[in-house]
Amino acid sequence: MKLAVAQINCTVGDLAGNAKKILDFTNQAKNKGASLVVTPELALSGYPPEDLLLRKGFCLACINTFESLVKEVNGITLLLGHPYFADSKIYNAASVICNGKIIVTYLKNNLLNDAVFKECRYFEPGSDICIFCVEGIKFGVNISTDVWQGINVTRAKEKGAEVLIVLSASPYHIKKQASRHKMIRQRICETGITVIYANLVGGQDELVFDGASFVINNKGELTHQFDEFTETLGLIELQNSLPMRGTVLQSQILQASIYSALCLGVKDYIGKNGFTDVLLGLSGGIDSALTLVIAVDALGPDRVWAVMMPSEFTADISLQDSRTMSKTLGVRYSELPIKPVFDQFVSALISEFQGLQKNDETETTEENLQARIRGTLLMALSNKHGAIVLTTGNKSEMATGYCTLYGDMAGGFAILKDISKTMVYQLCQYRNGLSMVIPERVIRRAPSAELRLNQMDQDSLPSYDILDGIIEAYVEQDKSLHEIIGMGYTKTDVRRTVDLICASEYKRRQSPMGICVTQRSFSKDWYYPITSKYKDEF
Repeated sequence: MKLAVAQINCTVGDLAGNAKKILDFTNQAKNKGASLVVTPELALSGYPPEDLLLRKGFCLACINTFESLVKEVNGITLLLGHPYFADSKIYNAASVICNGKIIVTYLKNNLLNDAVFKECRYFEPGSDICIFCVEGIKFGVNISTDVWQGINVTRAKEKGAEVLIVLSASPYHIKKQASRHKMIRQRICETGITVIYANLVGGQDELVFDGASFVINNKGELTHQFDEFTETLGLIELQNSLPMRGTVLQSQILQASIYSALCLGVKDYIGKNGFTDVLLGLSGGIDSALTLVIAVDALGPDRVWAVMMPSEFTADISLQDSRTMSKTLGVRYSELPIKPVFDQFVSALISEFQGLQKNDETETTEENLQARIRGTLLMALSNKHGAIVLTTGNKSEMATGYCTLYGDMAGGFAILKDISKTMVYQLCQYRNGLSMVIPERVIRRAPSAELRLNQMDQDSLPSYDILDGIIEAYVEQDKSLHEIIGMGYTKTDVRRTVDLICASEYKRRQSPMGICVTQRSFSKDWYYPITSKYKDEF
């Protein structure tokens, strides 16, 4: 028999659109000779629906859409992920549908309740095992985290399942696919059952689902590996319940997969929220350069507007590189000098600043004032033209507070919020390897905010190779200060970096959401109090 995995990009709350897409893929599968088609977890509602599930109107709409969809399924069996409602309870479910009828419904047993997903807030857990038969082959069903618990796979095998189908909505993070393969192979080693893993694809707020659905046979061999970061209908041929070898696409290198995740995250956030165009402040630096290229690759040059806002501290090469890059990419480009506005602000404040200026050099107040003028100009353009502002700050800056509230942090979406400075350099090199779009001088130059004469980032921060290593260890791996020093970092650098991280929480709370790509980002998986007297000690 032929089985199809409908690796689809669903939108939370777009019940009619999701249902249409499910039917389209179901009919495509039928036309290609498939007897069974599988969707990802909660494909009908989109994932995660979160507090929409607390609204009666949404729940009723889910029920009505589901019932209408069931009637449309004919000539093929559909295994559909959807919310299920019974006895005033809600379940994360998968229903087997054929010829306008529901054959059986499986209720997710092990609800996900971690830093990002709070399924226990909405769903009741199921307890039963689900086995159904198509063309003589017995299939078991798990939903996402069910398969993490070996007992669920073992019970399905004991009930006679020859093939286990896993409906999943597993978001991307670095090296996530390798961990999925490892976990599934462990289940197969315990039970000797073939596993078909159908994963969601697409961007949803700060999450990106990478798809990358796959099949691993009962010997632990990868027989099918489908596309990453794109919709696809993956076909699988089973003979005597064993998958015949099919499409096995190589996983992308690390930088390529991160870049693809960022592009998909931008494309879907902009598209699914109804924005038409984006704009960003282009500074001649590496962060804004990468942000610009990602925006163009995700949306096309006609929808991207780069705005250069030079000051008296902006180097000539920054202007030159910004002009060159904008011309190369074919985006709209504007220059709005900020010195006249800055001078007016300083003039208005001069009496209030009397006696507080230590010398003739630019101080933090004046540096931040420049950044806030730029943020105000960008937001004014956004309001007038209806384009959303993309901020350009990276994770290293977000971690340490090397950014200005209402300045460079002003905007609607932060592409690089979970990308370290060192990874920014790697992504630029990767993208230039595809085609030269970022001037090499932008990559070679020492990073600078250009808010005062001869300013360099390393005047205020440890070198980025040291800084990013400490941030990764402390934020993403939860290592103690003692453990981080044991990795070879000095006590001075560790103390300085961790203190900056802890002192900057109030800024991060006011930053726009951004795309998550690491195991721990400054998003839903980071819950630290702003007001706290606790301090990590060595």
